[in-house]
Amino acid sequence: MNSQGNRAVPHTADLRVEAWAESCHECVAEALRGLVDSVVDVSGAAVTRTAERELTGASPADLLAAAAEEIIYILDTSGEIPVSVRVRPAGPAGIVVTLGLASAGAAEFTGAVPKAVSFHGLTCQPDASGHWSASMTVDV
Repeated sequence: MNSQGNRAVPHTADLRVEAWAESCHECVAEALRGLVDSVVDVSGAAVTRTAERELTGASPADLLAAAAEEIIYILDTSGEIPVSVRVRPAGPAGIVVTLGLASAGAAEFTGAVPKAVSFHGLTCQPDASGHWSASMTVDV
């Protein structure tokens, strides 16, 4: 397995995304990329603008949930799609999510637009070696 990546895994009636990386913020970014890649093909879409969101949370899993909810909100309401995702730390309990956005018409949706992140089974944590992994279930 690569040191960084994501994958969608089978889950009854929902979407399940797993991600892994060397740091918390890169793991969150991978999970967000996995979420987007699971519902839309962004390979032909070009970034038309950039948006940043500063998010806080009580734990890394809370940060992941907040960031995923931002992605879901954008997919559902803005007419845009996140083509690129970067995450960096912000203070002791936060992250900044930088999204490269494109018009939703520039990509093909391959699945249902997600509705919400489930807190059941939501994780984002390091293992004994310090390598981070995350998993989340998203209602579709």
